[in-house]
Amino acid sequence: MYEQKVPLVRLAKRDGMPGWQAWCIRLASILVALILGGLVMMIALPDGSNPVAAYGTIITGALGTKTAIRQTVKIAVPLLGCALAIAPCFKMRFWNIGAEGQITAGAIAASYFALYWVGRVPSVLLIVIMGLAGAIAGGLWALIPAFFKAKWNTNETLFTLMMNYIIIGVVRWLQGGPWEGRPGSQIIPNFDQSVWLPKVLGVHCGWIIVLVLVVVMHIYMNHTKQGYEIAVIGDSVNTARYAGMNVGRIMMRTMFISGAISGLVGFIVAAGANNTLYDGVANGVGFTSITVAWLSQLNAFAMVAISLMLAVLSKGADTLQTKLQVPASISDIITGILLFCMLGCEFFINYRLIFRKQGHKEGAKS
Repeated sequence: MYEQKVPLVRLAKRDGMPGWQAWCIRLASILVALILGGLVMMIALPDGSNPVAAYGTIITGALGTKTAIRQTVKIAVPLLGCALAIAPCFKMRFWNIGAEGQITAGAIAASYFALYWVGRVPSVLLIVIMGLAGAIAGGLWALIPAFFKAKWNTNETLFTLMMNYIIIGVVRWLQGGPWEGRPGSQIIPNFDQSVWLPKVLGVHCGWIIVLVLVVVMHIYMNHTKQGYEIAVIGDSVNTARYAGMNVGRIMMRTMFISGAISGLVGFIVAAGANNTLYDGVANGVGFTSITVAWLSQLNAFAMVAISLMLAVLSKGADTLQTKLQVPASISDIITGILLFCMLGCEFFINYRLIFRKQGHKEGAKS
């Protein structure tokens, strides 16, 4: 006979939590993040400054003027679009880490038509062609790892991640080769103004496109047969096969849709924000959007709020750096703390900690 001590702390899955309690935990996590961020700023800010004023500077810098609001929306548009793109893959538990490359592939295809088809077709039609080309290119680029996953069960995380670097290398080759403008510059020329995305309320119309996508993807994922198939595969691949679903075909279809939306985002960024192509066209959006998707719990409408919040932090941090002369890395630290706390709170929503009662032991027979 021997005695086995109960662990000091055990994890237990929660059966469920009322919605109001979950939101209280989320709000508390944001408050904790603001406090921790304030402590960081107390160390980094010049003498005489205080964290509350610094947070005010961030908000004012992002939303204080019409120009600031437009810049904030420009940052939020690709984040939202890319989060919508990867949501169906993640719901299916296909870990698409290649949105960065799919954005780049879409931007390359759109840039080809912007550079070489100007004057050959009407501008409005050419912009539509650019958007379609970007979507198809992004979809085809995403289809490659999906095919290998369906055929040989390869690791999609590594596959999609490595494909990012391949397509970025293609852009670098184009910059210094076939599409180079002035010899030796390694810069692709700007697009003709006739193929720039038109502005609506001072911002390129890409924001309208992604808002339409929010509604479309919500309906697709929650109210269609294909959305149901994605959910079943995410819950259990074996159940999906038992129900007669062609899992490989559904994976490839879903990845093509995901890549197509990412490619459309690449077109929006190239033709609406940058008006040219370069190797950093995705600008890390493909990775940041993963956080947006997880924080929103794959809810398309929640992604709007999360994308705007991150855009406010990004734009406001630039103003903070300019006005208070703080290092650029401080904004990254504050953003990281906020994301860490918001992601961490989901742990306490889904799990509870059980502490051992003092003196409590379990017995077991030898």
